[in-house]
Amino acid sequence: MDIKQLFPILKWLPNYNAKLFKGDLSAGLTVGIMLIPQGMAYAMLAGVPPIYGLYAAIFPQLVYALMGTSRQLGVGPVAMDSLLTAVAVSQFAQAESDEYVAIAILLALMVGVIQVAMGILRLGFLVNFLSRPVIGGFTSAAALIIGFSQLKHLLGVDIPGSQYFYEIVWFNLSEIGSTNVHSLWVGVLGILIILGFKKWLPSIPAPLVVVVMGILLVWGLGLHEYQVKIVEDIPSGLPVFGIPNLDWDMMQKLMGSAFTIAIVAFMEAIAVGKAIQARHKDYKIVPNQELLALGAGNIVGAMFQSFPTTGGFSRSAVNDQSGAKTNMAAIISALFVILTLMFLTSWFYFLPKAVLASIIMVAVFKLINIKEPKKLWGNDRQDFLVWLVTFVATLTIGIQLGILVGVLLSIMLMMYRIGYPDIEYKNGETRLYQKEYSELNGGQTIVLRFDEQLCYVNSELFQDKVEQLLEEKSDLKQLVLDASGINYIDSTAAYVLEEVSVLAQSKNIEMILLAAKDNIINILKKNNLEYVSVQGRSIENWLASASTV
Repeated sequence: MDIKQLFPILKWLPNYNAKLFKGDLSAGLTVGIMLIPQGMAYAMLAGVPPIYGLYAAIFPQLVYALMGTSRQLGVGPVAMDSLLTAVAVSQFAQAESDEYVAIAILLALMVGVIQVAMGILRLGFLVNFLSRPVIGGFTSAAALIIGFSQLKHLLGVDIPGSQYFYEIVWFNLSEIGSTNVHSLWVGVLGILIILGFKKWLPSIPAPLVVVVMGILLVWGLGLHEYQVKIVEDIPSGLPVFGIPNLDWDMMQKLMGSAFTIAIVAFMEAIAVGKAIQARHKDYKIVPNQELLALGAGNIVGAMFQSFPTTGGFSRSAVNDQSGAKTNMAAIISALFVILTLMFLTSWFYFLPKAVLASIIMVAVFKLINIKEPKKLWGNDRQDFLVWLVTFVATLTIGIQLGILVGVLLSIMLMMYRIGYPDIEYKNGETRLYQKEYSELNGGQTIVLRFDEQLCYVNSELFQDKVEQLLEEKSDLKQLVLDASGINYIDSTAAYVLEEVSVLAQSKNIEMILLAAKDNIINILKKNNLEYVSVQGRSIENWLASASTV
């Protein structure tokens, strides 16, 4: 592999200049300011102490700056990965315990190795199995789960963690009588301030404002004495390098979760990256290189005490809007977090957890897309079914199983469409053929159109249809197959074509294959279909030259 392909930074760095640096500096500082409260909030969501959110904002971002193909993607802790991490690790350890942290770091290493392996094997196409309805249903349901899981911090109560929406709601309702009023109004005030700033003062980083507000309120009014839960001591200094504990038994237990996070994280990053790249014409997103960059970031991050990370939508959007032109902006953001870790962690002692919860809730609830299912209902009922089943499954049977159910249903519907395609055979006019089939050669010619790849899934349906026509039409002289809608023929279909052509020849019926693509003609030649006349003419040209119409 070309060194510039492996490290895309080498493509733009030689031409870097002061003009580019000005935009990158502004964007880098803005995103760096966002990363402090977001990183701490998402660490809390993942079940690890807040300091690990800052660790996760450094090395994955630096590695991506060297290897990523997007120049605006903001890599670090995100809500979805944090929730999936909590779901995976909470089965084996108590949140924020040393064992829990060790497992979360090991999970990041596994996610990184899986992503790098996928990139080397050029498996970026696998994300295509996550159809838009699956992604939409999963994201909306996960946003609800994330949002309601933060209610305990607003209410100031202790409830068990869960990935099931109904359990989360029930646990919160059962403890609502124990609500800490001070914690509630601090959290609600945080939500209102963030929403207000986003509407009227969007240029000001609202999360940072509510963090400062929360710290001042707790410190000034002594709210921690009223059992308002705060972050307390955050260790200063940079994370220490170390190889995660390679517990093979635990790795086997985490394997399913690691694959889920690896694919979902890649899906999220590639979707955000492509959306932003559409506004820039000076580079291209390379999916397999993105896998390598994200995977390497998670591997290096795990060696510096990071939990799983990926590219986030909000930070990437802010990065782009703030003027980022290259990945130098990401390097500046990481350096800002490093300075915070070295000199400013003591400032966050009085930060209320209710404020971090308010940041998470505002961030994730905007991911709930109500318009999408409405649009799907009007345009495609099958895709609406996929969205609905994925949404309900994710809420009821869990995050990992929910997305798996959605993918399986989406694949089943795709296979159904392939297995039962449209087969046009009429005696009246169609949009394509401006002739009446019954008039062709005095009714002795039938034109059959098959709009799908011809393969083992639907070849039996095709064979049954042709054999039925051959039996019903005793005076038939020609059977014309319009192959313009067929993109591929496998060995099973080639065998079926040979069988029906032999049957047609036994009845003195000429079988003609029209408008076949080159790859199909090559396949047919290799299979020596003796009784099929393969012609390159389109159906229109064939009809125009027919001797009798």
